[in-house]
Amino acid sequence: MSFDRSIKIAPSILSADFANFGQEIQAIEAQGADWVHVDVMDGHFVPNLTFGPPAVKAFRPHVKTFMDVHLMIAPVDPYIEAYAEAGADMITAHIEAGPHIHRTIQAIKAQGVKAGVALNPATPAEAVEYLLDMVDMVLVMTVNPGFGGQKFIHSGVEKVRKVRQMIGDREIHIQVDGGVDVNTAPLVAAAGADSLVAGSAVFKGGSVHAPEVYGENIRAIRAAANAAL
Repeated sequence: MSFDRSIKIAPSILSADFANFGQEIQAIEAQGADWVHVDVMDGHFVPNLTFGPPAVKAFRPHVKTFMDVHLMIAPVDPYIEAYAEAGADMITAHIEAGPHIHRTIQAIKAQGVKAGVALNPATPAEAVEYLLDMVDMVLVMTVNPGFGGQKFIHSGVEKVRKVRQMIGDREIHIQVDGGVDVNTAPLVAAAGADSLVAGSAVFKGGSVHAPEVYGENIRAIRAAANAAL
């Protein structure tokens, strides 16, 4: 995948119909999703439990774009190989998930997949400074990780701006996850984010039987973000 800073909409399938994942993934891609975002939670690092490697492996054949797997788990290192083998195109680990994030990023890269590093709302932008020559993406959480549908934390906008300055001309994506909708997308896009994770804002009102609603939602978020650039 060649690098560019155009706005990418990455629907979080945490908000999809769990009984219809294959069709849901096909529907969002057909309706304009750029990436498919998979939120992995362990009930330990975050207060929720979601997808193990077998689930991600089951999603993979349906994903034709780019599968972006966000590991909200601790410890994270023992599971990197399994998620890479399940078909992740990018694996993002949290800087707060363990004592050796540098080693974690090395382990992700060793699997031949792209590596992202995520920052919780209370973690400063400076925490990624010494990782920028290793990573392909920095994920700025604009909610506390664990659940979909939470309210956007506005201090994340300034954090995105700081991360963008630190990145300079390196080919590193900035992703924002949490409370992204038509109102908040312009704020983070103007600050420098290019990958916008949206769950309820994409899936609300639609279904596999009415996928055109997903398309309307995706286009609305993209238009709002692009209008701010």
